[in-house]
Amino acid sequence: MDKSSGASASNSASFGFRTIDAEQKPRLVQEVFRSVSSRYDIMNDAMSLGIHRLWKNALLDWLAPLDGRRFLDLAGGTGDVARGVLSRAPQAAAVVVVDLTEDMLAEGRRKSAGDRARKRIRWIVGDAQRLPFPDASFDCCTVSFGLRNFGSVGDSLAEIHRVLRTGGRLVVLEFSQVPNEGLQWLYDHYSFRVIPAMGRLIANDRESYQYLVESIRRFPDQDALAGLMTDCGYDRVSYRNLSMGIAALHSGWKL
Repeated sequence: MDKSSGASASNSASFGFRTIDAEQKPRLVQEVFRSVSSRYDIMNDAMSLGIHRLWKNALLDWLAPLDGRRFLDLAGGTGDVARGVLSRAPQAAAVVVVDLTEDMLAEGRRKSAGDRARKRIRWIVGDAQRLPFPDASFDCCTVSFGLRNFGSVGDSLAEIHRVLRTGGRLVVLEFSQVPNEGLQWLYDHYSFRVIPAMGRLIANDRESYQYLVESIRRFPDQDALAGLMTDCGYDRVSYRNLSMGIAALHSGWKL
């Protein structure tokens, strides 16, 4: 299996185990997340036994948000990372959530309606490969479980680099590869046998969660993603495994 699939800027892209025309991927990804938006957070809790919350806290710990900074959360969906940024940097200059799917942003606005984040977060429908911002607009960018859904990972990383100011930082949280064959077998068994079935029961959508587990297997591993970030101009690139590599955090700076 080609773990670098989806990272190329060619005219093809991966959609799960399928190879499709790159122009088709945004529409197909929108369909997936439009279908699961109302049950997205519940499924995340069920699939990970709540561990995704610990992973996102680890992202925020490493990011260490500061007041006065401008934050961009790409594929920010229901806004949990954006709300976490504001909980740690309540005087942030800006917190902007960009997502390809309006239904996901609608869920985010609904979940933020009762707290102080309601008026502090901007919600924008947009494509990570064509961000609607000038150069050097943000101090920090986060992407949580969204990078593998972008049409071209490389083009998106380059576009994020463009909108970061000099001295700005990107932190990515993404599913990754378990560096142990026995654990990988167990993880694969759970992923392909349990998660799609859980998607059918909880979200009434098996196919979207079949895509989820397939997309993880087609995504670059830890070292390959670090290399791609370096190729896209990021400096001081490093990563940390979470839960034995089921997920990983990657960090890179624009220097």
